[in-house]
Amino acid sequence: MKKQIIITLILILATAYVTVVYFKNLNPPGMRTSQIMQAIPDNASLIFEFNNDKGFYSIFNDNPLFGSIIGKQKLDELDTLKHLIIQNPSLEKYFAGQNLFISVHPTQANNLDIILTTSSSNGFDASVLEDLAKTPNSGFVVTPIKVTGKQGYNIYINSLKKRFYVLNKEDNIFSGSFSKELIDNSLNYKSSQDKKTFELLSEQQNANSLANLYVNYNQVSLLFDHLFQNKNNDIFKTLRQLSGLATLSLNYRNEALMFNGSTIINQDEAQGYLSLFINQQPVENHLKDIFPSTTAYSVNFGLSDPIKFSSDLSDWFSKNGFNKEKDELLNRIKAKTGTNFKKDFNKLLANEFAVVTTRYFEKFAIIGVKDGTKIKSLLGTISTMSDENSGQLNYDKLPFFLLGNPLNIFKRPYFIVIDNYLILANSMNELKSYNEIYVNRKFLNKSDQFNQFENLLTERSNISYSVNLKNTQPILDRDMNTDISEDIKNNEPGLKDFYALSIQLTSADKNFYTNLCLKLNTDTTDRKK
Repeated sequence: MKKQIIITLILILATAYVTVVYFKNLNPPGMRTSQIMQAIPDNASLIFEFNNDKGFYSIFNDNPLFGSIIGKQKLDELDTLKHLIIQNPSLEKYFAGQNLFISVHPTQANNLDIILTTSSSNGFDASVLEDLAKTPNSGFVVTPIKVTGKQGYNIYINSLKKRFYVLNKEDNIFSGSFSKELIDNSLNYKSSQDKKTFELLSEQQNANSLANLYVNYNQVSLLFDHLFQNKNNDIFKTLRQLSGLATLSLNYRNEALMFNGSTIINQDEAQGYLSLFINQQPVENHLKDIFPSTTAYSVNFGLSDPIKFSSDLSDWFSKNGFNKEKDELLNRIKAKTGTNFKKDFNKLLANEFAVVTTRYFEKFAIIGVKDGTKIKSLLGTISTMSDENSGQLNYDKLPFFLLGNPLNIFKRPYFIVIDNYLILANSMNELKSYNEIYVNRKFLNKSDQFNQFENLLTERSNISYSVNLKNTQPILDRDMNTDISEDIKNNEPGLKDFYALSIQLTSADKNFYTNLCLKLNTDTTDRKK
């Protein structure tokens, strides 16, 4: 089941990518988006919306990239479902041109599965499915069922040896799934007018959009829990703690899958760390230029006003119950040094800091400072120095109380100051490793692929997540559920055809403008031409 789920998640992205080529002149999508999405249970983490047009499905067998991502077996299953049911001439007139919604949900068996939801045009009677099944060589058997008093259908597809459940939810809205549990949940679900599960596009925006991706960040952590055996993995960790909703529209590029749109923060629960950055203006991202060539994943934070950030961070500590511990630590430092360390540090803080994880499981904090000489002098008062440029902090959790959650992994770190950068690591060996990288300029930006990838991203942002898929594989092998990581690693061709994934958040009107980019490897793009 987990193998099918990771393929499904990849399918959501791949579907968007291949759709665009055929949909540039598509008519506006079907109406009733709001009504249909209210019928989708609110424990969905992701919903992908696209138009159910006949030309869309022709891509399944003809596009080699699509097949390489989801695998031949899954492609054959979808193709069978399409020919037997979705594009059946007796059904086509009712569903052609309607929007289809694919949503991802948890199950009681600690798995994930999907629900497909759509609407039909007026005049459709679901009993036509029974008549179709009676046609010679139909390829499937339909059994009417009652689900909590509602009419449903159990469709057994002979070639797949699988049951697909379809439910009429009223108002010509239909839900379907290979999971009986999810169909039951879908029927029993009652949407609340007071609870907004997903943020919708305006009618005009939806009409002009090729396809849309809706994200409920409140459910994304649960999604990760089902994919990773290591529940403490820190990939997108601060993003998974965000309380908010994203609505992203698909943009076409030949070499990349790109979405952009808005992330709306839940202001009533705005205690997540990322909410601190809605009060900052976007800044240019420069620290990425000194990321190691072995970088697996990273998160880069940009500050237009470090003093304002420090003030907001203090409020965040207070709201989350850290004030007492923070004050005790800073008071101990003041008693020892006679200085207000946090105030002095904030004056030297520049506009960016980042946390980087390499393929060798090394972790570095890279903090931009205004004056490397002054920061060395300041750190010397609270550290045991190894030489004039490096040492180890004498106090636990100080990085956390200076910059917040992302620095919490550096409890009592070693540090080195190189030019106007403060580098933190949890061991002296890691620190020496970064110093060697810096001296020999072994940076990620020496790669042509990295620079091509960067050209697709916005120059200014406040939070920028990046995952190099090749370099991240050793970490996925360790932390992901084994069957999923093996599929990602061994499918040939497969996800190795992609270079990197980026998610950028840029403050806008107390929320975030959001960019998502998944770029192909250069050689993969060349093969497609």
